[in-house]
Amino acid sequence: MGKLTTHVLDTARGKPANGVKVSLYRIDEEGLHPLATTITNNDGRTDSPLIEEGLLTSGQYQLVFATASYFRNTNTPLETLPFLDEIVIRFGVSDHNQHYHVPLLVSPYGYSTYRGS
Repeated sequence: MGKLTTHVLDTARGKPANGVKVSLYRIDEEGLHPLATTITNNDGRTDSPLIEEGLLTSGQYQLVFATASYFRNTNTPLETLPFLDEIVIRFGVSDHNQHYHVPLLVSPYGYSTYRGS
């Protein structure tokens, strides 16, 4: 049964990003529908899946990571207007029976993501 998970790695500090606010939305023809909001733990992960096993449905989703707030809280120097404030990742789930893992590797000036396992 499918589920959705994420984690955040701070590539500037070389460690998991603890305390990043993560918001999840489902996208349809009517717009964005909030599903979950959580904060990453000491391992840079959420304490539970964003969508529990067996509750994932096929469709489009959006994750929003509040990275500028995280970097400010870790005393990482940022410009007054940070280059990256919130990072938005839109992705599709075609097979709701699979595990979708969407990690974020982030620094104040860049990020990458991929479909993990």
